[in-house]
Amino acid sequence: MSGFAEARARRALDAAGLDMSVALKRANSVTNEVFLTDTHVVRINRRPNQRLRREALLGPRLPDTVKYPKVVAYGGRLGADWLIVERRPGEVLSRCWPLMSIEQRQGAVAELARMLRELHLTEAPGNLPAIDAAPQLIDRDTFSPVMRLLVALDKAHTFPHVDGELADKAEQLVIETSETLLPYQPRTLIHGDLHFENLLWDGSHITALLDFEWARMGPPDLDLDVILRFCAYPYLHVAEDYEHLTLTEEYAPVATWLASAYPELFAGPHLFQRLRLYSVAYDVRDLLLHPPPAPAHHLSEHHPVNRLRRTVDGTDHLVEHFSHLMSSTV
Repeated sequence: MSGFAEARARRALDAAGLDMSVALKRANSVTNEVFLTDTHVVRINRRPNQRLRREALLGPRLPDTVKYPKVVAYGGRLGADWLIVERRPGEVLSRCWPLMSIEQRQGAVAELARMLRELHLTEAPGNLPAIDAAPQLIDRDTFSPVMRLLVALDKAHTFPHVDGELADKAEQLVIETSETLLPYQPRTLIHGDLHFENLLWDGSHITALLDFEWARMGPPDLDLDVILRFCAYPYLHVAEDYEHLTLTEEYAPVATWLASAYPELFAGPHLFQRLRLYSVAYDVRDLLLHPPPAPAHHLSEHHPVNRLRRTVDGTDHLVEHFSHLMSSTV
């Protein structure tokens, strides 16, 4: 455990008027420093974006059915802001998943569907600070929702190890399918980072939906994009100690269960085309963050340049894992 990280967590507890001498347990997180006490969760954001401030403002306005933990305190400074919430019972759902029965898994997905439906009916607060870099390059505040994505593809075109033909094909796909997003005027909330690492399970029920840093106004099927990607590559999203137990085939039924419990999420027109567009928007953003250091065939199949190629070629996770479902909803 980093001594500096623990010190930051203890300072946050002290600033919130809580006991700073309690035992702390480091929790797994990709974006934040996260520590657990017996009663609270301390999250510290080291990036200069104050993304936790958005969550501190949003949390108290979420419907009770979402089961977001009670916000205790928020503070800090740019580059080290923190959020403390009450700790909810349960363990991360993806950690529990390998040992759950089929009935328990289906029940958990049905509960998630009910939570999502309520969230997707919740009007976004007018004073919610703008998000700095959403996981998909889709933007409601530009002339076209795909404008930032097309600009990013132009930039990717200049990278030494990005095939120009691939970038051209991706651009063509975006242009040809962009009208499926229109009119792009979302007013209600999406979670924005919907995977099983952000859900707690107590053995019988989901007890919390966590980490609303990416929550924003958006069409509900943006959340579907994220969860389908998680189900296709779940082992990429979990802690190393149980990565070997996290198997794609055990998540294969999730989309069908979710469609049964929340059919409206799958009922919109052009769903498959929209999901492909979201997938390109996700992969291109990741590509800008991680330009290929070598030709694509020398890189992992999970590198964004190879994911983008599969999406453009129609051999990606949407086709491979969910074609039977998507073909009935297009």
